[in-house]
Amino acid sequence: MAAGGDHGSPDTYRSPLASRYASPEMCLVFSDRYKFRTWRQLWLWLAEAEQTLGLPITDEQIEEMKSNLDNIDFKMAAEEEKQLRHDVMAHVHTFGHCCPKAAGIIHLGATSCYVGDNTDLIILRNALDLLLPKACTADHSWETLLSLDSGSLHGSPELEACPR
Repeated sequence: MAAGGDHGSPDTYRSPLASRYASPEMCLVFSDRYKFRTWRQLWLWLAEAEQTLGLPITDEQIEEMKSNLDNIDFKMAAEEEKQLRHDVMAHVHTFGHCCPKAAGIIHLGATSCYVGDNTDLIILRNALDLLLPKACTADHSWETLLSLDSGSLHGSPELEACPR
C-alpha cells in the first residue's frame, strides 16, 4: 500500500495530506477499519467486565463477539447509519447481525462516548507510538523539540535534524 493508500478503502485514512505525507502504518491507525474494530474490542471488554460483575452474560456470547471482531460489514453499517442517523448504533446493529447471540449485550449500559472517546484516545496513543521513535535522531531528544516554542520551529536546526 502506498502512502495514503486507497482512498476508497476502509483500511486507510482518507485525506489529501495523508496521501502526501503519512506512512501506510499511520493511515491504517486512522482508518475506518481500525476505528470500528476498536469499537468492537471496547464492547467486548465491556461485556467481559459486566460478566465478572455478575450480569447475565454467557461465555458463548463473549466467544461470539471475540470471533467477529474483524468481521465488519461496511456496506451494512453505512445502510444502518442512513436509516438510524447514528454511527455508533449503526455499528451496534451491524456487530449484532454477525453476533446474534450477543446482540442484546453489545453496548449494554454504555454511551456513544464510551466507544468514541476511548477509541480516539487509543488511536492517538497508537499513532504516537508510531511517531515518537521517528521524531528525532539520537543526538536530539524529544524533550528538546518540546521545549521549543512553535514560532521557532520553522527552519530551526532542531527541526531540521528530525527525519521527515
